[in-house]
Amino acid sequence: MRIAVVGTGYVGLVSGTCLAETGVTVTCVDVDAAKIEKLNHGQVPIYEPGLAELIEKNTRGGRLFFTTSLQEGLSDADAVFIAVGTPPDEDGSADLHYVLGVAREIGEMVEKYIVVVTKSTVPVGTNKRVKATIQAALDKRGLELEFDVASNPEFLKEGDAVNDFMHPDRVIIGVESDRAKKVMERLYHAFILNNTPIYFMDIPSAEMTKYAANSMLATRISFMNDMANLCELVGANIDAVKQGIGSDSRIGNKFLNAGCGYGGSCFPKDVKALIRTGRDYHYDMQVLQAVEEVNDRQKTILFEKISKHYHGDLRGKHFGLWGLSFKPATDDMREAPSLILIEQLLAAGATVTAYDPVAMDECRRRIGDSISYASEMYDALKDADAMIVVTEWQEFKVPKFTYIERALKEKVIFDGRNIYSPEQMREFGYVYYGIGR
Repeated sequence: MRIAVVGTGYVGLVSGTCLAETGVTVTCVDVDAAKIEKLNHGQVPIYEPGLAELIEKNTRGGRLFFTTSLQEGLSDADAVFIAVGTPPDEDGSADLHYVLGVAREIGEMVEKYIVVVTKSTVPVGTNKRVKATIQAALDKRGLELEFDVASNPEFLKEGDAVNDFMHPDRVIIGVESDRAKKVMERLYHAFILNNTPIYFMDIPSAEMTKYAANSMLATRISFMNDMANLCELVGANIDAVKQGIGSDSRIGNKFLNAGCGYGGSCFPKDVKALIRTGRDYHYDMQVLQAVEEVNDRQKTILFEKISKHYHGDLRGKHFGLWGLSFKPATDDMREAPSLILIEQLLAAGATVTAYDPVAMDECRRRIGDSISYASEMYDALKDADAMIVVTEWQEFKVPKFTYIERALKEKVIFDGRNIYSPEQMREFGYVYYGIGR
């Protein structure tokens, strides 16, 4: 079976590579010639554990190809995946410019029956627009050609995307014809053999499932952060509360960690887009509006604690910051809480030296040299008035506290991810601030 994947960003590259790993012949297409050139030379443009090895293996095995030519990708393809970006517009809606642009080009080039699969996260109704765009291009060519559209949303966690794709909880596929369903069953044959739950449904329901899933997870995070802030006020411990409610089988223990807010490429964008979809249909998504408001506020929580500790005067203070990416195991800094915190600290007259295992180049690209960067985690703390943890990288969880003590001017830690024990910190003589405990 042959497919094309248009877009070699995070979703397209992971999806195409993993499908090649199952035996499908995949051609990944991108307009960025420099990126394609790098991929053809084994250079992976994103950080994702295990991805580089799979790309090298499947390229060498003749199952994975990279090109700038959509025509080449469509040649003999049974399906083409649209996996380009859908950034948020100013009004919060998803920008479908790239998705519909690819649809138009497919209509201008396709020569035989094909299933056009939307992999990008798109609002309900987008596949109708994709279908209409392709049909308009075919009509312009005077060509009567059958094709189908399908929705196959991704559920990938950055930092564990390869495992998520190869061993998914479920695969969601929206189709509107038996012919399209058979093509998608062939494509996911390896997953069917492994007894992976495959749920076929109508296309609008598949489109909505993606947004509903991410919005539910974002809701859990914001709820726990709201609870954490209340726990501090009443003298409760959010860790104990998490344990108490997480043991309820109706609730479960996933996505219940309190912290300094969520970021990334999915949750903020998808929550905004679903709120906007509601407005388009004259419906107020009140819960999600609150989720977004709580998260925006939570991204300022560390600065509020820092400012309060220093009585509102941070002029001349220097901070060592651990973690820049929005979560561990990725260099992604989109909507990262660290960016908000750094901006606030600098505006208050403080200086910052940061360390992150993989995201420092991305941080330099975003904010330049407005802060300093350390090549080693303990060096970031040298002569700092306090240490701040923003991302819960594994190497931060059991540090050498004697090294921290030697580096810091004062034994003060602001822990934005609750990775240290307050009791142990007190035993070690630190002034310690966590979230909700």
